Amino acid sequence: MNELPRNILQCIGNTSLLALRNIVPANGSRILLKLENENPTGSMKDRMALAMIEAAEADGRLAAGGSVVEYTGGSTGVSLSLICAVKGYPLHIVSSDAFAREKLEHMKVLGARLQIVRSESGRMTEKLTRDMIEAARIIAAETGSFWTDQLKNTDQLAAYHKLAEEIWSQTDGRIDGFVQSVGTAASLRGTAEALRRRNERIGIVAVEPAESPVLSGGRTGAHKIEGIGAGFVVPLWQQDIADRIERVSTEEAAAMAMRLAREEGLFAGTSTGANVVAALRLAERTGPDATIVTIMCDTGMKYLSK
Repeated sequence: MNELPRNILQCIGNTSLLALRNIVPANGSRILLKLENENPTGSMKDRMALAMIEAAEADGRLAAGGSVVEYTGGSTGVSLSLICAVKGYPLHIVSSDAFAREKLEHMKVLGARLQIVRSESGRMTEKLTRDMIEAARIIAAETGSFWTDQLKNTDQLAAYHKLAEEIWSQTDGRIDGFVQSVGTAASLRGTAEALRRRNERIGIVAVEPAESPVLSGGRTGAHKIEGIGAGFVVPLWQQDIADRIERVSTEEAAAMAMRLAREEGLFAGTSTGANVVAALRLAERTGPDATIVTIMCDTGMKYLSK
């Protein structure tokens, strides 16, 4: 009999890799989707939340009896809520009404305390991100909580190195390109670092909202692709991470998310839609027989109210 997991945290990672059947490039290339919705909270953020908490436990930043604080668009908050529930740490989350109600309710169910920062018409903007960060900083200073500070926390990179090794193993090393949208930049950076150690010729594409293309030199703006596009160049971003930056609009991302549901049976959020739009563009440029891997960041069940 196989050994059973000690707790739900051991069920994080080792997700499936699936080839799209109907949403495919015209040139015969393959698009493979890493199904991160298989993680316990339905999001890839389970990986990084666990890595940040365990690193802080290991070096004493988070001791027994301590508490945790973070600002989040939702998925990181839900993942931290899960980790903290299992490990017994009180968690204070700063979020916003710009994000799906399902995520906020999920955090509450898992025991997190929420502080909501109001948005401008439900849109992601640079000001909203900075207001959330400042609110979390104040809470951490006043309560002595461990602040995971995801936009600056490099502990999460190790989680994405592991994700890259899973991709390498699942493709038997036959991968020509990797595509990922940029929120904190940790998932793109960590995965790209590990894939390039395996094969430096793998093409890396970053994805950002067309309405707020700050990574590619454009002006900050408002958009509705949850979880990506902070509105400024985030600290973990490095200019040499990506060979190319693709701009994908909220409309394009939402339309592709709907296509994934109706044509592939994959119910995902708009960040996943943006990933697939950019992956198709890369496949067409790379040529026939290419294999492009991108991420199904989370489940669309988190966005039903949107």
